[in-house]
Amino acid sequence: MISTQKTALGICALTLAGIGFALFRPDTLIVNKQVNEALPVAGASRQVQALEMGQFRSGAHKTTGAAAILRTGDGNRVLRLTQFETSNGPDVHVYLVAAPDVKDDATVKTAGFIDLGSIKGNQGDQNYPIPDSVDLRKYRTVTIWCARFGVNFGSAPLMRSSSQMASAQMAR
Repeated sequence: MISTQKTALGICALTLAGIGFALFRPDTLIVNKQVNEALPVAGASRQVQALEMGQFRSGAHKTTGAAAILRTGDGNRVLRLTQFETSNGPDVHVYLVAAPDVKDDATVKTAGFIDLGSIKGNQGDQNYPIPDSVDLRKYRTVTIWCARFGVNFGSAPLMRSSSQMASAQMAR
């Protein structure tokens, strides 16, 4: 009888541990994923115009690098993260937030956001297409958001780009 109870208790403990691991994914906190995407260019036209730029500052996790909204030669808009670095985590996304700045988690939840997709990597240069329907006068901040826990890893308020800043950032 005691042996059966111990076996059942052991199976329950292993099942709960497996579920906990699947939900919280602690392994993602220590594994870095490097991404190095090229600057987006369209066809023969290599012109890329920087529309907006911002520097990341940390939220719940140390986050550094730059964010730029670019218009490619074919008219498409792309969010480009350069020299980007943050912590890894489960279910982390890149959001454009309808606020001039994001200093807390509540702002993201109440202001509204556009989800540009899951983060491709927690380090390096990467690109995220921005749908034509997104009004950049409304969505003013880039946020790295952990959807699983509702936590802002870091944010970059966007400002109109000057040509000198844009050239320096895109060259990286």
